[in-house]
Amino acid sequence: MWLVRNALDRRTAKLLTETATELASKAGGAHVIKFIVDDLKDPSEPFRRVTLETIEQIIVNGGVADIDGRLEEQLIDGLLYAFQEQTTEETVVLLNGFSTIVNALGTRVKPYLPQICGVIRWRLNTPSAKLRQQAADLVSRIATVMFKSGEEQMLGHLGLFLYEYLGEEYPDVLGSILCALKAIVNVIGMNKMTPPIKDLLPRLTPILKNRHEKVQENLIDLIGRIADRGGDLVSPKEWDRICFDLLDLLRAQKKSIRRATVNTFGYIARTIGPQDVLATLLNNLKMQERQLRLCTTIAIAIVAETCLPYSVLPALINEYRVPELNIQNGVLKTLSFMFEYIGEMAKDYIYTVTPLLEDALMDRDLVHRQTAAWACKHLALGQFLLIATLPFCFCYSHLHSKLLATVATN
Repeated sequence: MWLVRNALDRRTAKLLTETATELASKAGGAHVIKFIVDDLKDPSEPFRRVTLETIEQIIVNGGVADIDGRLEEQLIDGLLYAFQEQTTEETVVLLNGFSTIVNALGTRVKPYLPQICGVIRWRLNTPSAKLRQQAADLVSRIATVMFKSGEEQMLGHLGLFLYEYLGEEYPDVLGSILCALKAIVNVIGMNKMTPPIKDLLPRLTPILKNRHEKVQENLIDLIGRIADRGGDLVSPKEWDRICFDLLDLLRAQKKSIRRATVNTFGYIARTIGPQDVLATLLNNLKMQERQLRLCTTIAIAIVAETCLPYSVLPALINEYRVPELNIQNGVLKTLSFMFEYIGEMAKDYIYTVTPLLEDALMDRDLVHRQTAAWACKHLALGQFLLIATLPFCFCYSHLHSKLLATVATN
């Protein structure tokens, strides 16, 4: 049954894997793995791939408790051989199998980690972009196991090695390198990271101009982690520069990128104070693009939630005086999001914003009045102030649903 020719056809190979997995569930995973582990060194790459898929599935189903030291050595040796001898660009199977087995073994892989890291560094130097990407992806998947095994120094060396590859020209590879750096930063912490965060962040700033989604997503996640956990390790001037570059990411098509960007503004504001960040964001309310203005209002609301509303409200109320519809609508949307985020804390600011809301509810523009009604809803006004705004709401039929929602909240 376990023959090379059966692995060459994809349908037969799938049946082969399912049959071996079922046998392992009856006879024990170690018995089946012992029978097929040497085939990880077979000259046929499709056969090696099927063998790895089968071993991965057996370990996922049955664990590694019955795998002894000798079989463990054979398994890691076979994995490294298959990893090094890979020639096709079909990297997903090998990546999934390698990371699954290493994570299942946990701290038992500690003796083999120097060899694994040596292979990873070698693969990062290969001419093939797919293989470089695979090596970087493997780092991000096994970083936690390396940390649990007490190999912080090795992780630091890998971080330094990846840092040197931040000039990678292929965006898919660069995205994987950033993901690997993010995984290393997460496990070893900001203070132990090599290179130091103050050197790493300036190298990341130019990459913000890259328009590839994978690069943007991993980069903004990495910058957000640094701002959240190690913001004080970087100079305020560097954070100011990053704020301006982050504005372009609010135009991203992918929602997760925009969400991570607005959260990063909150982390930066907590590090350097809200004033500089707020000045950058308020200027963005003048833009014509609706999505850009909307993301900006959410970012301002998150800054208000992070640094408390009293640090933001004076600037918002002052900005509302500018006789420009986009800016005034942006301020109202910001108030709506802010009151939604801060919840009960809003009661301390009711008397401050009520005159502004009354003025907005009397505006000629329908969208203006509607946005103000949403702000009233999220503010969940106390009874007295709700009565004060009732005449302004009942004048317009399109505000009735917002008003009823506000009453129901109270």
